[in-house]
Amino acid sequence: MPATWLEYPEGAPEQSGAPSHEGRTLPRVQLLMEPHQSLTPRGFVIFIGVTAALFLLPLLAVLGSPVLWGLLPFFGLAVAGVWYAIRRNQRDAQITEELTLWPDRALLRHMAARGPEQTWEANPYWITVELLQKGGPVPNYIVLKGGPRPVEIGRFLSEEERVELAADLRLWLGRLGN
Repeated sequence: MPATWLEYPEGAPEQSGAPSHEGRTLPRVQLLMEPHQSLTPRGFVIFIGVTAALFLLPLLAVLGSPVLWGLLPFFGLAVAGVWYAIRRNQRDAQITEELTLWPDRALLRHMAARGPEQTWEANPYWITVELLQKGGPVPNYIVLKGGPRPVEIGRFLSEEERVELAADLRLWLGRLGN
């Protein structure tokens, strides 16, 4: 799962000198999530190379004729279009969600490639995790309720990963409530 749980079992003592957030000690748990990126930089280079070679294959028939120079710009534009589309998709998929849990506070930050950072804050004691198997924009849609408004979390995860995430969230929120 493209999610990482960082646990701080004891938190930080009040007078430890540990880094604080707005005068508070370290959180107990932090969840960091990013979408899975299946195309590595090396894979991107290989894909563009193979695409360019396959696009240029039909040009072998007109090699040495003036027609080659008429067709070459169109093949170049096609390869550039594929390059741009893949890079744009990779930039748009640069989403990060971070859920930080203190005993008395939960903070969810959603950072997308474009647009402002979105935050949501609530008391963990009042947060409920709802897993909407149907009726949401995606199957197994996770909604956190208990703050000023309901929020989604982990929309970019697969169906199975969202089910696992909902169970983990319930577990951690239950531990903080005790």
